[in-house]
Order: sequence, then structure tokens, then C-alpha cells
Amino acid sequence: MAKLPMNATALLHEIDVSADWVGVRLVRETTTNHHLRDGHPQAHGRDTTWGAMVEVSVQGNLSYCATTQVTPAGIRQAAAQAHDQAKSVLLRTHTVPERPPATGQYLSPVAQPWREVSTKELTEILVKICHTLKINDEIVCTKASLAATELETWFVSTNGADLYQQQHYFSNHFAATAQVGTEVQTRSDHGMLARCYQGGLEWLLTDDLWERVQRIGEQALELVRAENCPEMRTHLVLAPDQMLLQIHESVGHPLELDRILGDERNYAGWSFVSVSDFGHLQYGSPLMNITFDPTVPGEFASYAVDDTGLPASREYLIQDGILRRGLGGYESQIRTGVAGVACGRACSWNRPPIDRMANLNLEPGMGNFNEVISDIEQGIYMKSNRSWSIDDYRRKFQFGCEYARLIENGQLTKTFKNPNYRGLSSDFWRNLVRLGGLETWEMYGSPYCGKGEPNQAIRVGHGSPVAVFANVEVFGGG
Repeated sequence: MAKLPMNATALLHEIDVSADWVGVRLVRETTTNHHLRDGHPQAHGRDTTWGAMVEVSVQGNLSYCATTQVTPAGIRQAAAQAHDQAKSVLLRTHTVPERPPATGQYLSPVAQPWREVSTKELTEILVKICHTLKINDEIVCTKASLAATELETWFVSTNGADLYQQQHYFSNHFAATAQVGTEVQTRSDHGMLARCYQGGLEWLLTDDLWERVQRIGEQALELVRAENCPEMRTHLVLAPDQMLLQIHESVGHPLELDRILGDERNYAGWSFVSVSDFGHLQYGSPLMNITFDPTVPGEFASYAVDDTGLPASREYLIQDGILRRGLGGYESQIRTGVAGVACGRACSWNRPPIDRMANLNLEPGMGNFNEVISDIEQGIYMKSNRSWSIDDYRRKFQFGCEYARLIENGQLTKTFKNPNYRGLSSDFWRNLVRLGGLETWEMYGSPYCGKGEPNQAIRVGHGSPVAVFANVEVFGGG
């Protein structure tokens, strides 16, 4: 990556306002995309965003101003505007202290830099994926894509912060659509853009890549002739690529402290969780252990320090089924008195940090997949999210998957299409009856978690083992 046109600390020293604290966060992000359909390129593109956010605290009032002018004059002007805004606030409900003076650096682990491979070579790989997906003429559409992002963040402040983080994000996706008569079914590799990681081409060029591509094509053909998922109450076994969505919607969003405080109710909704629930609420069964952990190598939302300067660490949000901590950053912890985590995150240089998920993981239990399902007389195994719906309080949900198998006497049997299930968040998690071991644990991610006004789409990571839930309502339908 190119060097900064000017040292971040030098830019901070250019600011001359009467403030208790000043911070400057510089962000440069470059994303490269490659998309193919039926083996034909649809888009090759690269875009870069580059700017600065200046934060100023005056008598406990924190104000922001963003600028694309990353020059001494531009930074001075942004600081002056933020200062004037902070002074204009006449009423405040809480005082924001100086943010922690974070120092050091974080670099994503990269085994195979994608820039070492030419666009021609990347395109050839994606073309081969499309062609391999097309098992026969009943596969009417194939898609393959990848995206690589290089993100650099510099954070300096008047109380000694001096932090540099360099993150390399890589995501890849492929899917096959089959049609027989009027029936159309699509099967993708772990759902919509779930294969999202920090690193390089090693996340695409895995040892099992071509086996997975072949299997996705074959499963698309299975689905197009399969029966609809039956309607019943039964044991539901969810693969890690669907647990991604289950954790995200029914655990992550309800535990955001700013949402619990009502800050998000106008746009993203509220939560069934209250401040008084922390330390007491039986959120799930004793098997349920959810950790917030931005320290996992390669997981999509890993970092050393959040965008407010809090050092990241692994923390239990839910332990043995009991709610312990909230997804709240520095300011929200002060406002609520609830223990939180280092989750003050901004999606870009022109947004302030707010309470966000990062890596939210369900800890594993014991046993391989066959052992997990061995004592299930009848159940449904579902993989790969296709649709989701959840109410404003993150309580009542209905999720759909791409692919399902019937479980009979501990064995996977027939394939079902259009599988769906519904439930209530806490009731659902209290019916968690078994978790697979570390050998079933997989991590995925999403680049599109939306929240905030103006909107912030941010990257999140979720890891989980295979999970079994009892007494779940499942049903079919398009």
C-alpha cells in the first residue's frame, strides 16, 4: 500500500482548538471485485475511499466532522467545525471522557496475497468454477465472484493514541441454478456471501475447492427434483453456515446496548432485552456459550483495537446460558453501567463509531457430525441461509435455508427443498440440546450488517459448531 501523504501525528499537531480532547482517524480503503456469470465476465472493478474523521470533546460533549481533505488545512477546518458543534450543545445526559490512548499495530494474517495473481489468472479460476458447476443442461445459470479489500486505519489523539491497523478482507461466492419445467432451485456455497475472511487467496484456493464446486452443482440438481420440506415440530439440526444468521439476528442485534437504550428504535428497531437482564436472564440452555472475540486469526471482523481506542479481548456475552455482557462500546458502558466489549466501530472515515458486532461465536461442544445426529429418531438438517425475517424487538423470527435433509434413526436420508423454520429467540436457544465438537466448528462472515442513521454497513464474523434444537416448527414453501 502507498504511504500516507503526511504523518498522522503531524496532522493532529496542526489542530488548534480549545478542547479537552481531540482525535483524528484516517481511513483508506480499496476494494477489487470480479464477477462472472456462466463463465462470462460481468464486472471487474476497483474503487478507493480515503478521508479523515476528526473528533473533539469540549466540556464532556463529543462532536465529529469528516473530511476528504487530508491536508493540514482540511484537518484544521474539520476540527474547527467539530469544536463549534460541541460548544453549541446546551443539554447533555452524560459526559464522555477522553478515549483510551491506544498504541501499536494490527496486521491481518495473509498466506497468499491476492495481488500476486493477475486479473487474467483470477478470471480463469472463476471461469473454471462456473464450468464445473454446470453438471448438465439442467443447470441454467452459474455464478462465481470474489472481492478483496485492503483497509488501513491510523488513529492518533491528544492523550497519546498512536495506532495503525491494516486489514485484508477476502470473500468468494459461487452458485448454480437448476431448472426442470417450471421448478427452479439455486444452491450456493454456504449461502449469500458467507465465505468472508481476513487473509488472501488461501481462502479461495483450498484443498477442497473443486470438491465443493462439484457438490454444489450436484445439490442444485437434487433440489430441483426434491419434495418440499414437510410441516412438523421436530429436532432441527443447523449447519454452521446457517448458525451464522441465527447468532447474528437472535443474539447479536438484541445485545447491542445502544439498541437496548432505544437509540436505534427509529431505524433498526429495539430489543426484547433490558438493562436489568444482564447477570440474570436465562437466555439459552446451559450449553449456550457465546463469545465476543475479535482476536481470532482469519475471522472476518478481527482487530486489535476498536475505533474508540478500546483494546479487543475475548469475552463471554452469554455463559452457561446466562446473559453476562452487552455489545456496548465505551460510551454505552458508561450510560448503562453494564459491562461491554471493544465494539465501537465505524464503517468508514465519514461515520462515527457506534455499538457493533464483530466476531460473535458459539463455543463448541463434543462429537463429530455423525455422533451429533446419532440419537435423533426424526429431525431435519438445514444448511445455508436463503431468507430471514425478524421483528423489531429481535424476538420472533422466521428463517429459510437452501438445502435440507431428513434425519431418520440417526441417518441422513432424503433431500428437501424450500426448508424454513420459525421461533422465539430465547425459547429457541433454551431448546438447544446438543453442540458438535471443534471438528464441526466453522467460521463465516458477512460484509453487509446494516445499522445506524446515516446507515453503516459493517463486516461481522460468526463461528459455530453444528447445533441441535428441540421442538422447532419447520415447514416448506418458496
